[in-house]
Amino acid sequence: MSTLIELQLLLKWMALFVLFGLLILSPRTSASCSDARSSREDAERFRVEQAAAFRPKRPPHIIFILTDDQGFNDIGYHSRDIRSPTLDKLASEGVRLENYYVQPLCTPSRSQLITGRYQIHTGLQHSIIRPRQPSCLPLDVVTLPQRLQEAGYSTHMVGKWHLGFYRKDCLPTRRGFHTYFGSLTGSVDYYTYGSCDGKSLCGFDLHEGESVAWGKGGKYSTHLYTQRVRKILAAHDSTSQPLFIFLSLQAVHTPLKPPKEYIYPYRRMGNVPRRKYAAMVSIVDEAVRNITYALRKYGFYRNSVIIFSTDNGAQPLTGGSNWPLRGCKGTYWEGGIRGVGFVHSPLIRHRRRVSRALIHITDWYPTLVGLAGGNVSQHQGLDGFDVWPTISEGKESPRLEILHNIDPLHRRSWGSLKDGYGLWDTTVQAAIRVGDWKLLTGDPGHGDWVPPQVLTNFPSSWWHLERQIEKKRKSVWLFNVTGDPCERHDLAAHRPDVVKELLARLALYNRTAIPVRYPPDDARANPSLNGGAWRPWVSEDEEEENWDGIYYKRGKNRKRKKCRLCKLQSFFKKLNLKIMSKQIQDSSAIGHHLQ
Repeated sequence: MSTLIELQLLLKWMALFVLFGLLILSPRTSASCSDARSSREDAERFRVEQAAAFRPKRPPHIIFILTDDQGFNDIGYHSRDIRSPTLDKLASEGVRLENYYVQPLCTPSRSQLITGRYQIHTGLQHSIIRPRQPSCLPLDVVTLPQRLQEAGYSTHMVGKWHLGFYRKDCLPTRRGFHTYFGSLTGSVDYYTYGSCDGKSLCGFDLHEGESVAWGKGGKYSTHLYTQRVRKILAAHDSTSQPLFIFLSLQAVHTPLKPPKEYIYPYRRMGNVPRRKYAAMVSIVDEAVRNITYALRKYGFYRNSVIIFSTDNGAQPLTGGSNWPLRGCKGTYWEGGIRGVGFVHSPLIRHRRRVSRALIHITDWYPTLVGLAGGNVSQHQGLDGFDVWPTISEGKESPRLEILHNIDPLHRRSWGSLKDGYGLWDTTVQAAIRVGDWKLLTGDPGHGDWVPPQVLTNFPSSWWHLERQIEKKRKSVWLFNVTGDPCERHDLAAHRPDVVKELLARLALYNRTAIPVRYPPDDARANPSLNGGAWRPWVSEDEEEENWDGIYYKRGKNRKRKKCRLCKLQSFFKKLNLKIMSKQIQDSSAIGHHLQ
């Protein structure tokens, strides 16, 4: 009898246990099946909480140093030709970023840094913002310095803006910086601060806040900007308020005009542009040394984060080098977008490391807002990730892919929807990386491998040789950039399955793109109409024109006169290039045979 009672009790307990388990499990199961979105939100919340655990206790001082056109091979720890002891030391004592990506041009990189968004989400997919264009960073986008101001930071920018200035609302002081000192256009003379849009339309471009800084020119810009940063540090109380300084150097962009004393250590370099370029990198190194010294002197260093980054790859014809990577500035080959970068900070827990974690320039926005104590998850529309745990602790990067860009205005004359498996029009310039794989469509740009120049004169026509000998017109490339970072082995024909997946991914991204903002030049921007300087030319009470969806390509709308001589010159130039290509191929074959 007792045995029967015990059996009945056991069955009841088992029934209750099963019922209790169902009550617990069924809501979870139904939620996971019916609402994948909530699970993604939970994952995002967990990632934010995990990132918060690795943040410093106090908001750190942030110094972001951005150089212009510094190539992958243009720093001491990548090249024996370059002397950059300060940068090498800071990188070796911090975290060197060896899988770090930027954009191939000035405006795109700066826009992604300051918004945390891809170009397709700001309308800046095409080229750069030119001085006469009535365009700028979208005014409805909250910028990184604005978020840092909300977190209690004192924010300052020194150097090159290049994010538009046609109206005052576009200026740095209206986009989150308490102070600004620098140039608004893309390229200026290092001493006179003259800037030209074309050969004849020139004006003065050095600004203090929202006014033209007449009379402050004459000093080499890297020295002038370094002096201003040191002045900001000297005037600020390091214990009262966190500080954000964005030093956007003009160096090492052309024109190549370093002071002569910096050229002397490189006098044995045969190539003159490379010699001057290397001297300019040394001046940047000296500037960083002086700024680091000031951080220590004025009590900022112990609670500071120093980030060093280039904005895009170098141009080999003007002294830079991306060797051994393929391509150059303005291209979506690795030489145009794989950037030099490192983070140096006493707040990094695991220092003296080389990180190969995937990091993109959009990641700085959420990372720095997170360091400042801001809640990144509340800010929608970001394409970046908080990578501070990756940098500080060596955790895996939350980033699994990068949309390098989709530019609907840049199309090739060959390629088709058929070549894109019916998923993507391969005439469109686009590039994406997912995991180890990188896909390019359309025209990625000049796809050459150019070693550092050693000859005194480097004929510009040689730049075209490798493209001329390419036999097949292609519109799709696929590379395993982890195993083949120099992009020597195109696997598109061997892995159509991967190509198809990445093309589908491009199409998915493209659905979220906004119209391109690339308006025609405005004659009112002429410096001669604005006191001889580049400055805002649209009044504040004038309504903002809607340029969304207005596509304009410079030179396309101009009528061209027929020129028989021009056609003949073009024909003979192409013929000459083909002859030279054949000669180089023959000499290479002979050399290979001799080996």
